[in-house]
Amino acid sequence: MINVDTVMQQSAAAFEQYKKVPAAGRAVFLETIADELETLRESLVVIAGRETNLPPARLNGELTRTTNQLKLFARLIREGSWVEAVIDSANPASTPPRPDIRKMLMPVGPVVVFGASNFPFAFSTAGGDTASVLAAGATAVIKGHPAHAETSLQVFGAIEAAIRKTNMPAHTVQHVAQPGNTIGKELVMHPLTTGVGFTGSFQGGRALLGYANQRENPIPVFAEMSSVNPVVFLPDTLEKNAASLAQTFGGSVTLGMGQFCTNPGLLLGIRSAALDHFAQLLGEAIAQCAPQKMLHAGIHEAYEKGRSQLLSQQGVAVVNQGAAAPAELEAHPVLARVDAKDFLANHLLQEEVFGPSSLLIVCGDKEELKTVLKSLKGQLTTTVAGTEADIAAYMDVVELQTTLAGRVILNAPPTGVEVCAAMVHGGPYPATTDARFTSVGTSAIKRWVRPVCFQGFADNMLPDALKQDNPLGIWRLVDNEYRK
Repeated sequence: MINVDTVMQQSAAAFEQYKKVPAAGRAVFLETIADELETLRESLVVIAGRETNLPPARLNGELTRTTNQLKLFARLIREGSWVEAVIDSANPASTPPRPDIRKMLMPVGPVVVFGASNFPFAFSTAGGDTASVLAAGATAVIKGHPAHAETSLQVFGAIEAAIRKTNMPAHTVQHVAQPGNTIGKELVMHPLTTGVGFTGSFQGGRALLGYANQRENPIPVFAEMSSVNPVVFLPDTLEKNAASLAQTFGGSVTLGMGQFCTNPGLLLGIRSAALDHFAQLLGEAIAQCAPQKMLHAGIHEAYEKGRSQLLSQQGVAVVNQGAAAPAELEAHPVLARVDAKDFLANHLLQEEVFGPSSLLIVCGDKEELKTVLKSLKGQLTTTVAGTEADIAAYMDVVELQTTLAGRVILNAPPTGVEVCAAMVHGGPYPATTDARFTSVGTSAIKRWVRPVCFQGFADNMLPDALKQDNPLGIWRLVDNEYRK
């Protein structure tokens, strides 16, 4: 049995050393983890394929994304301006006299990271949460996901090798492989834990948030939990582009058997012959999807249950569906439709069905379309498909969508999340527990830091980022002017 207190004490001791490692040293550490993963690529893909049923092409792409994330954060911290250094110089002539005040972001301490079931590399042991934690100067305790336990251990081995090669403090990263929910609760509630990263179900994220709030000193839980990612199809583009839209979004609904947090689970349009034609084409595209196994038995069982519940609701009709899946764990894709009035009367139709399923909501007019959007909970993404004429006529709909999600997309499917500085992979509750942050992109580092103000300190007493001569050469806000 794992002793959680020992793990967290070790993480706290490592933090006292690791937070003092210069950014250049942390950058080399992140890059070395990436190099170690590349060395293990072939065996990692084989092991992950066996554990998750994901094909080699998908796993190789995800592993590349993982190594690129690590390198992206290395570049970020080498450049340095992410610490948001601010200097307000002393002004003895002001009334009252102003003291010297300086501020920057500093790491919080040991962070617990929960691996995700649907991304064995990019959102798991060495994924975006871990990369951003280490970039910030915090230490990580990783709760490996039991759905790909061997993969997680192999990836952790790469991290351990990088710790040795770069002389990072022992226990900068630790891995907990014990199954069950009890160990997760203990990790979150331990008094030395300062933050939590989670990607998974709504029930799981809510439980972790509850544990964190029961503590004597509550801590932030950054949980990505649930999203149905509504897509609005506007009239002019349905008249002109129905066939291409059906192929594009049919591929998005069934991509990876729908096992993405950005899967388009709700589709909205205004009643017309063009919408009916589009629905027919989309249904045909979804039905043609070749059967594939889902990640594991638990996800498959939940999908089949959710799918059955969806299709049993008042007013819901099947547009088209794939053939009944003959093999174990294979999913059964489906497109259903429902009138907006029935949708608005039944809160169960808003629930995420994690898999290759989507529900088309047929609205009577623009006002009913807006009413449906206003009824929805917070989302990771929302998409609008429309021509320039559509957007001009429906800009109020687009503006409404910006209140709904962290990412608003035009004429592209929501599946696929670019790892870059501008990305926001977050959104209002219940998509996440804190809509101010993202779990993808360089801004993800902001979850593991807090602002610290230094007043009245001599220059030589301060961190390099706050010294007047700027030894790091980074952009800072100095007396209300950005300077290097």
